[in-house]
Amino acid sequence: MQISVSQLSKRYPGGKLALKDIDLDIPKGLFGLLGPNGAGKTTLMRILVTLLKPTSGQVTIDGLDIRKNRKEIRRQIGYLPQDFSVFAKLTVWEFMDYSACLNGILSKNQRRDRIDLLLETVGLFEARDRLTGKLSGGMKRRLGIAQTLIGDPPVLVVDEPTAGLDPEERVRFRNLLSDLSAQDRIILLSTHIVGDISSTCENIALMDLGRIIFDGPPADLVDSARGKVWTISTGYEDLDSWKERFPVISTVPSESGYELRIVAENPDTLEAKPAEPNLEDAYIHYMQKAASGRLSRVFENKE
Repeated sequence: MQISVSQLSKRYPGGKLALKDIDLDIPKGLFGLLGPNGAGKTTLMRILVTLLKPTSGQVTIDGLDIRKNRKEIRRQIGYLPQDFSVFAKLTVWEFMDYSACLNGILSKNQRRDRIDLLLETVGLFEARDRLTGKLSGGMKRRLGIAQTLIGDPPVLVVDEPTAGLDPEERVRFRNLLSDLSAQDRIILLSTHIVGDISSTCENIALMDLGRIIFDGPPADLVDSARGKVWTISTGYEDLDSWKERFPVISTVPSESGYELRIVAENPDTLEAKPAEPNLEDAYIHYMQKAASGRLSRVFENKE
């Protein structure tokens, strides 16, 4: 089982180019798609689940072409969009039963066993008689995952699953996805939150303005920022000056001012001390490089 994307582009009516020449292979396991809002992540995911048609290029899922085998592909994919909604007057169990019927599970016994198993898996069995409209945001997202799993698809596509969740629910949801990825399936997780990726995904792709600018293990992305991350101790009066000069990752108050963590090729100051990079540092570094590359191309085109 693998998703293969080749030279994929999408241009919307009106001329906006949302994706350009995407090449990407997504193997089994948990795969992270990381990038800022507007990078093209949702467009890519909606193409993969056959809700959008590409302008050009090719996508195959387990050898099936999305242009020719839409029905077969839809049976293999569970999709949880960012704006997942429920029927507020149904209980959790009734909502799952309705979803099971839509997925063609006609036997009441089979539906009961499948629903009970999934609600246990996502930690909602004790809430099975609660109205879905009374669930917290995190519980609704977990119900969304249970609903996508009702047909036991080998591919899960999850768009911004932790947006708006509190830290405890965010960790719970990440752990749930990690457990599910061990069950011989592909889970594609799209997010702009670096923490959703750092502790769970074996491979990631970084998107910027409709292009893939990095594809590989998170450790390789972190290595690319080695020697580019620094800490600086500064007084209260100099904070704004540092923020104008460099991307500041974190600002921690100290007795004499602040401890800053910055990303820079060469801060050119004796006050900067090298620091071990993490995935958030590497993400900022890569996006900074991408922005510099765009600026350079603008000046080249003007000359």
